[in-house]
Amino acid sequence: MAACGALADAAGWQATFYATGAAGALWFVAWMLVVRDSPDVDPRITPQEKKFIHDALGSVKPQAAGGRRPWGRILRSPPVWAVAVAHFCEGWGYTTFLTQLPTFMTDALNFNLAKSGLLSALPYVAMIVSLPSVSVLSDWLVARKFLTVTQARKTFNCVAFLAQTVFLFLTTVVGSPYAVVACMTIAQGIGAFACCGFSVNPLDLAPQHASVIMGLSCTVSTLSGMVSPLLTGFIVTDKTQEQWNKVFYVASGVYLFGAVFYFLFASGERQSWAKDGSEAEAEAENSAEAVPLKA
Repeated sequence: MAACGALADAAGWQATFYATGAAGALWFVAWMLVVRDSPDVDPRITPQEKKFIHDALGSVKPQAAGGRRPWGRILRSPPVWAVAVAHFCEGWGYTTFLTQLPTFMTDALNFNLAKSGLLSALPYVAMIVSLPSVSVLSDWLVARKFLTVTQARKTFNCVAFLAQTVFLFLTTVVGSPYAVVACMTIAQGIGAFACCGFSVNPLDLAPQHASVIMGLSCTVSTLSGMVSPLLTGFIVTDKTQEQWNKVFYVASGVYLFGAVFYFLFASGERQSWAKDGSEAEAEAENSAEAVPLKA
């Protein structure tokens, strides 16, 4: 994003599409050369890494292609919809940042194209810095039993969404353009916490069905990527600060709704419909043994 502003300023807006298209083509080549179906057929994986992955998966086996899935129970599961709704809300805010931030900086803050591209990149730099450390912190808190998996998912996701709610709202009241950039940068930096929430949550709920849960979640999230720019275009007709403020009010409200919904319905526990017969029987036996007998 930082380079595209300078590139468009120097060589025209078409150059940004050529550059990003070429980057996508190079990524595709790398993907085809490197990615494998499983750790067992990857020639580059170390034995230690392969053992770590198998131990982490335990007895869970990936769903075979064409195998039956409990679609009805997946679609009726509140924790699954908590993931989907959180993904929608994050997608709304992310699309607002990604597609509208350079335009907002040019229209409302009067930055030139090259400068707006550089400043628009700062929120993503903040994400790059915060995400690795936050991920380690989340796993550490769970491993040390300071938080359960459910508590960790809810805490990190809701902290992210509530921070984005607050700092997006603050962009409408601070007076300095650089204060606006600072608020957006902090919002995205703390927003990385959500990657330790809904982003990894499908693996908690149903490891063997995590791919289709994430696919469902991404589909719902994509709807926000369609609606958010359309709504922005409907609101911002005169390119004034007041109109842009309404865009940020809406994004703040969406994040707040996502925080509440995820807090109420999310779970970090393996769902009953994702357990095979032996696991369900063992769990029932453990529950029965834990109940004290009445005299």
